[in-house]
Amino acid sequence: MNISTHNSDTRSDIRHDWTLEEVQALFDKPLSDLMFQAQSLHRCYFDPNQVQLSALLNIKTGGCPEDCAYCSQSARLETRMQHEPLMQRDTVLEAARQAKAQGAGRFCMGAAWRRPKGKDFDTMLDIVEAVKAEGLETCMTLGMLDTEQAQRLKQAGLDYYNHNLDTSESYYPQVISTRQYQDRLDTLQHVRDAGLKVCCGGIIGMGEDQMDRAELLRTLANLSEHPESVPINQLVKVEGTPLAAVDDIDPLDMVRCVAVARILMPHSHVRLSAGRAQMSDALQTLCFLAGANSIFYGEKLLTTDNADVQRDQRLLQRLGMNAAI
Repeated sequence: MNISTHNSDTRSDIRHDWTLEEVQALFDKPLSDLMFQAQSLHRCYFDPNQVQLSALLNIKTGGCPEDCAYCSQSARLETRMQHEPLMQRDTVLEAARQAKAQGAGRFCMGAAWRRPKGKDFDTMLDIVEAVKAEGLETCMTLGMLDTEQAQRLKQAGLDYYNHNLDTSESYYPQVISTRQYQDRLDTLQHVRDAGLKVCCGGIIGMGEDQMDRAELLRTLANLSEHPESVPINQLVKVEGTPLAAVDDIDPLDMVRCVAVARILMPHSHVRLSAGRAQMSDALQTLCFLAGANSIFYGEKLLTTDNADVQRDQRLLQRLGMNAAI
């Protein structure tokens, strides 16, 4: 059972005033001590043997005007990504039904835009209503939103909005130049003001150092409300992007990021996201022990491969874990 289903912001372990030095000290702990602290907190808020399953569908591919250095969908990069128009409502709905049949409880939809506009946004509202009617939680990532757009998505029945910070504010200019870090924070505030739940995390392995990772997680933890979902992505290298040849990270860096996220935001779902297809079962298991309790489920993550559904089912069975209801 979920040990803590109430809002626990009054508990002393829910903080919004972390210093960078405190977060760095967590990263510097011996791994066994860090894991013990993270797992202990995890058990205060969640059933440690449950994992939340989300499916992700790319509903509009390529042609994005942004220059994110990791992204296969940027129109500014030579990634051989084919531009595909916005999917029809019925096509999205069929994918949502299939995801539900495979055990997903949340259906996430992504579109490669700087921000949604005009009739495309109206189509988004129709899609949200249709997917919601299938009994699934709904999540979208459509780029930047203004106040009115966030409110309209909420009225249509959207549950979550995903808008990642990607990295620390100081390292951000090394990754993206077509928008400012504050633009991302402003969108998160519009989403929160509209009453939507927030899905926000970042990417590790883009050439950043440990201080950047600490700064990213500190920024998330010091928001006025912690994101309900915190995706921890490992860079998937895409040919044609500036980060295609960046050095690989130590696999245990992923475990440390998960554990620190769990300690800083103990009542958030911490999700293993991009890069999971390249992770061994043993590494994923360590991440679960460090406090990860959500995964993207399905064989595709936007434009990159994800772990095989049957492989996921076998791993969860071996670990005695089951899908959170």
